[in-house]
Amino acid sequence: MSVIRLTKEFSFEMAHLLGGYDGLCRNIHGHSYRLFVTVKGTPEADSSSPKYGMVMDFSVLKTIVKEEVVDRLDHAMLVRKGTPQASQLNGLAERIYEVDYQPTCENMVCDFAARIKSRLPQSVSLHSLRLHETATSFAEWFAEDNN
Repeated sequence: MSVIRLTKEFSFEMAHLLGGYDGLCRNIHGHSYRLFVTVKGTPEADSSSPKYGMVMDFSVLKTIVKEEVVDRLDHAMLVRKGTPQASQLNGLAERIYEVDYQPTCENMVCDFAARIKSRLPQSVSLHSLRLHETATSFAEWFAEDNN
């Protein structure tokens, strides 16, 4: 049977700052993120299965990505632990999260990949992620580059 890739798009609004950065992004700012999640697998071959012909139910993929990324980060702010801004922002709002990495688009896409991969059914693998920070700027993660 053929290997098929499925892609689902998600969007969320999030703020961050890059502590220690030497440009404007060291300041608090936000983005309208677009996340494209691509999984791959072979369609269910059992004609008696309710999932016959599906690699994965899109609603299951949606649930995983919403729980691991979108619902967690929508209208939130990320800041790296240990930066002066992290301690200054602590307690300022509900959805300020400290992370162990500089919250760049590149690092976030790696974090998202790990979170999503851990929740996928065994018969499905994460193929790639594309995280748009702006309409013209994005970071990509591919499984083949990270095995």
